[in-house]
Amino acid sequence: MAGILFLVHRLPYPPNKGDKIRSFHLLKHLATKGPVYLGAFIDDPADRDHRQALGAWCKELFIAEIRPLKARLASLRGLLTGEALTLPYYRQAGLGAWVKQLVEQGLVDRVVAFSSAMAQFVPASLPLKLMDMVDVDSDKWAQYASTKHWPFSWLYRREAEKLAEWENRTARTFNATFLVSQAEAGLLKAHAPDAADRIHWFENGVDAAYFSPDLALPNPYPKDVAPIVFTGAMDYWPNVDAVRWFAEAVLPRVKAALPEAGFYIVGSRPTEAVQHLSQISGVTVTGTVPDTRPYLKHAACAVAPLRLARGVQNKVLEAMSMARPVVASPQATAGISAQVGLDLLEAGDEQSFAEHVIQICMGLHPELGQHGRARVLQAYDWENNLSRLDVWL
Repeated sequence: MAGILFLVHRLPYPPNKGDKIRSFHLLKHLATKGPVYLGAFIDDPADRDHRQALGAWCKELFIAEIRPLKARLASLRGLLTGEALTLPYYRQAGLGAWVKQLVEQGLVDRVVAFSSAMAQFVPASLPLKLMDMVDVDSDKWAQYASTKHWPFSWLYRREAEKLAEWENRTARTFNATFLVSQAEAGLLKAHAPDAADRIHWFENGVDAAYFSPDLALPNPYPKDVAPIVFTGAMDYWPNVDAVRWFAEAVLPRVKAALPEAGFYIVGSRPTEAVQHLSQISGVTVTGTVPDTRPYLKHAACAVAPLRLARGVQNKVLEAMSMARPVVASPQATAGISAQVGLDLLEAGDEQSFAEHVIQICMGLHPELGQHGRARVLQAYDWENNLSRLDVWL
């Protein structure tokens, strides 16, 4: 039986951040459909220790390491070739040769590529080509461009345009392309209307047993604090922007009404800008923690004040799964199947964000957390959502 080639831009293990959570569950699902040949990149040296664990789901692996500085320099070739800089950033001759060998030997007859950059490694000769694009990344680059000064505004705008061309071409040449939400799928259809019948979507899932409010987890907060929590990788620019905005513009309004309020930024690799926020009264930056669940379980409120966002925010789903009341920006809720006002609260400016957080901390929305968990149980089961791929596999 010929196998499935699975190409991923980041090692899909451990499932400890948004895209890796999705790619890991996709890998497990593919492993039930046939032998999986995994080609992936490592961009975090800590992931080197996890390659062996992937043997439980893969027949063969090809893992290439990305050295960020070298890759960024290589990406500049795109300025000469007229392509998106993302493509040469991930270009790797060894991976390309490995894929070619698998196809020539007849070991694979299907491919699933995760993220549009991996489409460059997919041979046209394969009879079945599926793409999990996850998000329309070109739109994210356009958002970035609007926040930057020249020359970065020009560079990011160029990347948005060139990457959109590549995404549209991928949607036209693959048998099916999947996005993380109906909204993301609609955006790609608008960009590539002639490929609309090939564009689909399946939502993320949540391990509701792992992120359960019924677990006995220690309280990491001081007794005299009303904790407000944000979770996420803290070297990711949209997360950095989100916590800076909340700490500087929203938290002072909250503390004026609730002096006991404390804002906890929980996530790995905090940048210098994030660490500097700990100088603000009421802000704690934890850095890497072994488990985010205690911080979610015992928080008075979880916040997702992202101003730049694409797709589905797993941090929101995980907090909802832990039955925590959530206040999120419209950008953070756009891809989530939830009823605003019932399952979570939405706020788009400093004043309304602060008012919602204050109300929650004062106990004015006692059912919000339970409604949020019910929504997760209803709409975010991995196996149910991944079954949308099965008609092709």
